[in-house]
Amino acid sequence: MPALNRRAPLTTASALALAVVGALVPPVTAAATPAPSVTSAPLAPGLYQSAYSERNDVLWATASVGQPPAAVTRSRLLRIDPDTLAVQAAYDAPLDAADGTIEAVYGIDVDDEHNTVWVTNTRNDSVAVYSQRTGRHLATVPGVAHAREVVVDERRDLVWATAYGTGSVVAFDSRTYREVRRVTVAGAGPTGLAVDERTGAVHAADFTHDRILRVAPGSAIARLIPTGDGPLSVVLSADGRTAYTADQGAGTMSAVDLREGAVTRTVRTGEGAKSVATDPRSGRVLVVNRLAGTVSVVAPRPGTVLRTIATGALPNHVQVRPDGTAYVLDKSASGPGGEDRVTRVAPAAR
Repeated sequence: MPALNRRAPLTTASALALAVVGALVPPVTAAATPAPSVTSAPLAPGLYQSAYSERNDVLWATASVGQPPAAVTRSRLLRIDPDTLAVQAAYDAPLDAADGTIEAVYGIDVDDEHNTVWVTNTRNDSVAVYSQRTGRHLATVPGVAHAREVVVDERRDLVWATAYGTGSVVAFDSRTYREVRRVTVAGAGPTGLAVDERTGAVHAADFTHDRILRVAPGSAIARLIPTGDGPLSVVLSADGRTAYTADQGAGTMSAVDLREGAVTRTVRTGEGAKSVATDPRSGRVLVVNRLAGTVSVVAPRPGTVLRTIATGALPNHVQVRPDGTAYVLDKSASGPGGEDRVTRVAPAAR
């Protein structure tokens, strides 16, 4: 997933929403918050994203070495023990039959219902499916220009991906791997994805125009909802009424009321906010700040930064498992062999 950099003024809608209802909250830290347990370990060069399989108790991660314009020299799907942080297995991505390049893996999510892993092959304009049991490559589906991120809706047997290159969100049948739906917004640049499994609505962060693209079930048109400056990642609250975006341009997290279609709170987290996830137990929001080298733990309702935790340099992605443990992948190359690292943040004992 080659880096995206876009600096442009806020769209009129975004600026208005921030000015009228999006109160900018300073990063007040609550000193009384119990300190979590933080552990770090080297994994592999070229880390990008991770996804947790509850079915198998495995953390899956993507790793691809080679930044554009250079060719990718190696790409692997990593199977990681979430407790010891040891790499249990590494599976090499196959070659693209059309041009002989490596189908480098970047975005990732797991389908525990069908025991598969879905990834985006960003530089090959495709998505791919792997077996969780064996790591075997099962299929590659072309036609997803600059495939950025992927998210699984197990309830509806759907897998959604963002096609940044065409301004589209694309759905696939998780059983047949066939494309079943595509919604395109001209000029959009969709990146991060979140799906509300209760309703089936999918939400994409539009990095290009500072908004969220919300696609309701059965709709061929996306609803456009303003958010912060340069949103790269989006996640939903437990009730599905609020979206949170990591805003790279502003170094903030935005809380967006999806019913009202407006930013209700903007919280400063750190420079280069890139990835966002929620803790399913507490409802807290974790924001990775790439240029600051930190992850912020935010209480979203008051807009308070409860704690800021140092990670390796250039943190890239955060994943939270059901017990509240967070995993942050970085691009620090600080391991003994030049590996990037994973930082595990386990909640404090209660």
